[in-house]
Amino acid sequence: MNDDTSTAGPPTGPATARVILSAADIDRALTRIAHEILESNKGSSDLVLLGIPRRGYPLAQRIAEKIAATDPDFDPAASTGQLDVTMFRDDLRKNPARTPQPTRIPVQGIDGRTVVLVDDVLYSGRTVRAALDALVDVGRPRVVRLAVLVDRGHRELPIRADHVGKNLPTSSQEKVRVRLAETDPDPRAAEHADCVVIEAPARAAGA
Repeated sequence: MNDDTSTAGPPTGPATARVILSAADIDRALTRIAHEILESNKGSSDLVLLGIPRRGYPLAQRIAEKIAATDPDFDPAASTGQLDVTMFRDDLRKNPARTPQPTRIPVQGIDGRTVVLVDDVLYSGRTVRAALDALVDVGRPRVVRLAVLVDRGHRELPIRADHVGKNLPTSSQEKVRVRLAETDPDPRAAEHADCVVIEAPARAAGA
């Protein structure tokens, strides 16, 4: 779940839209994140990946598969889940139409384990704050870390990602759009099944 104005959609729109990460770039970024997670955890023991809906979950699944490719003892299906944060958001009163997604926690739980929260874009930090509150209702992990595909800055809370695919300096008026094949299928744009796009405001097109 993106923070605030970071949205998802096809790489079309304003003339100033630019593809920042291609499918190959995203794959390389996730590979690097997987290796960083293994290194910081000193292996895959007691490791759980929890994706924040919607795009954090497929990203967590992809990272888990890459970890398994390096460490055969890691079972991605048994160590990956989804953590819905809808009811813990501080903007729920302003936007009550948000649809909760199912929370799926691995059967072994998270108590005493290393939990890596996975999301697509880190912006204000409010989604991650909600995820930390949601995590308290699920269990008590030993360590909680954060992995994001894109960190675009503009933090409103003291939240920092441990693993970042790409740091992307942006203005608050720009939009970061993440598209993944699992969540944003579009047969008209097969070449952009996976991409990250940055869009400037339409009024800036002639600047």
